[in-house]
Amino acid sequence: MFCNQCQETMKNTACNLAKGVCGKPAEIANLQDLVLHVCKGIGFWAEKARALGYYSEEDAFFVTRMLFATITNANFSSPDFERWIAEALFRRDVLRTKYTARGGKIDFTPPDAATWGAVDAEAIRAAAALGKGALTEIADEDIRSLKALVLYGLKGMAAYVEHAYAIGLSSQPVFEFILSTMAKLADDGISKDALIQLVLDTGKAGVDAMALLDKANSGTYGSPRITKVRTGVRNRPGILISGHDLRDLHDLLEQTKGTGIDVYTHGEMLPAHYYPFFEKYDNLYGNYGNAWWKQDAEIEKFHGPALFTSNCLVPPKESYKSRVFTTGVVGFEGCTHIPDRQPGGMKDFSAIIEMAKTCPPPEPLEDGEIIGGFAHDQVFALADTVVDAVKSGAIKRFVVMAGCDGRQPKRSYYTEVAEKLPDNTVILTAGCAKYRYNKLNLGDIGGIPRVLDAGQCNDSYSLALVALKLKEIFGLDDVNKLPISFDIAWYEQKAVLVLLALLYLGFKNIRLGPSLPGFLSPRIGALLVENFGIKGIATADEDVAAMMEGA
Repeated sequence: MFCNQCQETMKNTACNLAKGVCGKPAEIANLQDLVLHVCKGIGFWAEKARALGYYSEEDAFFVTRMLFATITNANFSSPDFERWIAEALFRRDVLRTKYTARGGKIDFTPPDAATWGAVDAEAIRAAAALGKGALTEIADEDIRSLKALVLYGLKGMAAYVEHAYAIGLSSQPVFEFILSTMAKLADDGISKDALIQLVLDTGKAGVDAMALLDKANSGTYGSPRITKVRTGVRNRPGILISGHDLRDLHDLLEQTKGTGIDVYTHGEMLPAHYYPFFEKYDNLYGNYGNAWWKQDAEIEKFHGPALFTSNCLVPPKESYKSRVFTTGVVGFEGCTHIPDRQPGGMKDFSAIIEMAKTCPPPEPLEDGEIIGGFAHDQVFALADTVVDAVKSGAIKRFVVMAGCDGRQPKRSYYTEVAEKLPDNTVILTAGCAKYRYNKLNLGDIGGIPRVLDAGQCNDSYSLALVALKLKEIFGLDDVNKLPISFDIAWYEQKAVLVLLALLYLGFKNIRLGPSLPGFLSPRIGALLVENFGIKGIATADEDVAAMMEGA
């Protein structure tokens, strides 16, 4: 295998043994390479069809799902990828052979699911073992680096688009960008300059994708508002729901009403509590546990079933594997998978509910509360208070510490930074990086909490909007003149997309850690440093001092 898409990449170069650090076997990595290789073909032929006036949202969504399915810690199931590769081949061949120009129109034969139902798993595995589509095939390291940056940005974008799609919103321009960019990634002759522009274009499309999801979530569940979330438990059976998909949580809460079963959020599902829509469910009790990487110990103590709605699944231990359920693009062999909902319906969570009824209540991990809900609308409502605090000097600096958490001991750096920042600083956060400091007693500034949690990783969009609003209020011509520093933690591809979006919006001098991406070649890394001021982290003391000086 060759995989360098996440921050845990071995020796910050690539996981190239029988199994990756994330637990992904080489067989799965090769199948993921193959499905994306075929999806580039879908993009190529979709571009030709679009030139003749044909656009298929079904094909676009399929490619989007495949990008999402190959994100770190989402799917570890060979049968899933074998089936998807067969479907991808069929969709590509329909685009290649069934589209013909006739009087300026497209003659189209829609894909028939039965056609790809018979999967030649042996042939697919043999093709995947050849490594077709792996980035290692690209000789020029700078081209390889830029293509990786774009591809991994697309994967992050796909996650956000998929969640919006589940709620009922889609964007043809974003879908078309995904398809056309996959086609460009298949172009062996594309230049470095064209790829550099494509990196920036990916950032722009990323902003559009995050705006789409923000609109979907807020339009359906209300704008997040300041909320206190319980971290304790009560003496009833529970279901743990992890991931990012609010529609799945909605379905689960509806089906557990009146059953005597409590639902607890985990990891990136914590911000669901901030949406007013979910306040009506007294069976949504609180948040259990911490960031994704602690799930093995926490699921053991939870005792009930755990549902994974998106990426951030750690290969489960045998001791609790039977209690792990997956849905959407998530998959792990041996775990029960909940099929997709039918149009206009809900997913059927009866199997999870029936198991929960037989399980003891969760074992308490802590007993307190977490405060969050500081998305853009809520912060805008506090704008006068915030501006007055800045003008008076009560708030000297904002530090954006959004992004991902992970297992490396070096990530204690982010806790140290939070603890060592002066009392006149406010931390703006989103994503699971917040678990490094969201339970610290950091106090407030004139009633403004010193940690403002906007929500999930996609809610980094809210933090950008807040910064742009402050720029407008203070009448500045450059967002980088604001008293804001960026100290971002990354782990997987959604954080890559957030970074590209911030660069597109004009933010510079971003610290990125705990290590710079291993897929960046020295020259491309230098280009990012020169043009955007990207820098690695140092010690907490050094970086706090530098940020307080505006560096």
